[in-house]
Amino acid sequence: MKNTKLRVAWIVPNALCYLIFIGFSIFIALNTSSLQEKNLLSIWIFAMVVLLLISIFGSYRIWSWIKEGKM
Repeated sequence: MKNTKLRVAWIVPNALCYLIFIGFSIFIALNTSSLQEKNLLSIWIFAMVVLLLISIFGSYRIWSWIKEGKM
């Protein structure tokens, strides 16, 4: 295991992004009707999808760095 502090420094924020994604999902599920009335539902869903894609890309980069031995 190479440079444990570096791994933690990248994995913790990535895990927090997944938690924020779950929080967004719960918020949207609980407030769908009011967000739709104010025409903000599409913006929230777009932000949620972007956050998910960023989190997945971050996970992939961390995994590839570990596999290559850079981290």
